[in-house]
Amino acid sequence: MSWDRHAFLDVNKFARHTSWLHGFMEFFAKYGVVFLAVALVAGWWISRRSSSSRGVTTSVWGVFAALIALAIAQPISHAVNETRPFVAIPSALTLIHHSTDAGFPSDHATAAGAVAAALVFVSWRVGVVAWVIALLLAFSRVYVGVHYPQDVLAGLALGAAVACIGVWLVVPLLNRITEWLQGTPLRPLITSESRPTG
Repeated sequence: MSWDRHAFLDVNKFARHTSWLHGFMEFFAKYGVVFLAVALVAGWWISRRSSSSRGVTTSVWGVFAALIALAIAQPISHAVNETRPFVAIPSALTLIHHSTDAGFPSDHATAAGAVAAALVFVSWRVGVVAWVIALLLAFSRVYVGVHYPQDVLAGLALGAAVACIGVWLVVPLLNRITEWLQGTPLRPLITSESRPTG
């Protein structure tokens, strides 16, 4: 038995003995990404209030990083074509309904890793909160029985890698656009400071 299957069965056994957690885990497995979206807005708001154009840019990059990482994940998923645990192990406890498409890497974890990694470069406090959310989301996807641990770990790593590479390669270019926008009617989205007069 592979470590991944063994780890999944351990988590599944834990899920069977923690029925009081089912509702929370089901909710987080489905809607945890909403909390990451809130974290992105918080990162943007903090950057805007401190007039950090780079922070605003990096917050926006978090969205693009998630989308790019998801696009990269699709061909990987088709190539690996991993069977979902609830299909491979019919006796496994499954708490939410899910399609039987390939499960490696996890889309949820991929997006979560990208957002959390990007937010670390915006504010370490927001970044820590985002990573807690991302890890909990990843664990919940295993807990409810729709992913193996390696699915979510690979997703987190892929998303984080895309976000970090983009912070060094893409954000500097995007920040020029952000700085230019400060001279347009969109300035209030970039900074809370009023336009200089005179």
